[in-house]
Amino acid sequence: MSKTKVTVEATARLSKKVTRREFLGTAVTATALVAGAPVRALASPPPPNVLFILADDLGYGDLSCYGRPDYRTPVLDRLASEGMKFTSAYAAAPVCTPTRCAFVTGRHPHRLEVGLQEPLKRGQTDFGLPPDHPTVASLLKNKGYQTALIGKWHLGWKPEFGPNRHGFDEFFGILSGAADYFTHRSADAPGSSGAGGGPDLWENLTPIERIGYLTDLFSDRAAEFITRRRTKPFFLSLQYNAPHSPWEGPEDAAIGHTEHGEGAMAQGGSLKIYGAMMGSMDAGIGRVLQALKRSQLERNTLVIFTSDNGGERYSFNWPFSFQKMYLWEGGIRVPAIVRWPGVVPPRQTTEQAAITMDWTATILAVTGSRADPSYPLDGEDLMAVCKGQRAPYDRTLFWRTRLRDAARVGKWKYLKDSGKEYLFDLSTDPGEKADLRKRNPEVFEKIKTQYLAWNAQMLPNPSGG
Repeated sequence: MSKTKVTVEATARLSKKVTRREFLGTAVTATALVAGAPVRALASPPPPNVLFILADDLGYGDLSCYGRPDYRTPVLDRLASEGMKFTSAYAAAPVCTPTRCAFVTGRHPHRLEVGLQEPLKRGQTDFGLPPDHPTVASLLKNKGYQTALIGKWHLGWKPEFGPNRHGFDEFFGILSGAADYFTHRSADAPGSSGAGGGPDLWENLTPIERIGYLTDLFSDRAAEFITRRRTKPFFLSLQYNAPHSPWEGPEDAAIGHTEHGEGAMAQGGSLKIYGAMMGSMDAGIGRVLQALKRSQLERNTLVIFTSDNGGERYSFNWPFSFQKMYLWEGGIRVPAIVRWPGVVPPRQTTEQAAITMDWTATILAVTGSRADPSYPLDGEDLMAVCKGQRAPYDRTLFWRTRLRDAARVGKWKYLKDSGKEYLFDLSTDPGEKADLRKRNPEVFEKIKTQYLAWNAQMLPNPSGG
């Protein structure tokens, strides 16, 4: 075969629509053939890095690209334009601890005692993520990844429950559910008297002191981690405590919130302060993404951004009802963005239903990792949808708290709240205003039966509900 013919054939193969990775592989093959070099096997593309960003108590509409009217989030808006924005993404629970349990294990939080806490509170030092349970970090570490968690943990205070025991090579952050942004003290920290709280900033297993606003400390540490020299791919879980209360903006050090406790958690704040908190997180994420670009890692890094539950007092949840702690859409519908240049097409929006455990399954799939067969995943790999290779498809999703039950099957939503049961058509009624239970009794009974069958496989509700 002549060199010219080989080149033509290689060019013809490239004329079809191919991904960047396929293009590079075909080009290498053609070049080798023209040069007369033997082709044994194409070099596999390097495994992707993974940056998972989790906001805390961020409501569905709290990004300007999701409708927030009173401030802008330009960095996250740009991230959405560079990838895929989900409009039907959900948290695994309407509160911190169970959702974090769901992400790190890839399983329904109700399979573990710590996942039943709503949330884990002061004095519950005997609860935590079991030391022997596989996690997304431990599975990736076994695959050769360098792993780090920066930010909020909230899955146990004892060392055997902490990030370092669960596959994270390093941890920099807080163990509690919330901490003062300036003093870094938490009312839930072990040994805390409650008044002013106890110190809760950690470097691995060592309590440390730093000066600075927590959001900035987490962002800057994440950027530093990314720019290090390394020989392994990385998995960075950047889990902000923002915009969770206490509501303190980066310029609010002198407003009197020097004590973290029930008062500081429940009082104060304003729309202006909330906007400042969001601005700090958005800008911090910008520095992290810029670090990827400077390190020439942007095109080989999967970035996922989402929230651990719906918003609270100052969130913009329209058109959904209720907020954090509730299983109405406002408590569990959250923003979600996926970016992977050259793999996930830009400027895409999808109605695909997704839930926290799906991000775990997707991360494991794209990194070539496998779940422990003794702990099968409850999420699904959504990368085919993200790539545009699969159209959105119906899902069956379940939620449970001590007071409420819910299920989504396709467009239908079953909800039980305060002893009353509802059926909603989310395709026409996302605000859950029109109860269709009596009009569609067969649909209602079918979904309720599915929910009860799922619930029977979970640990019993501590309240007996």
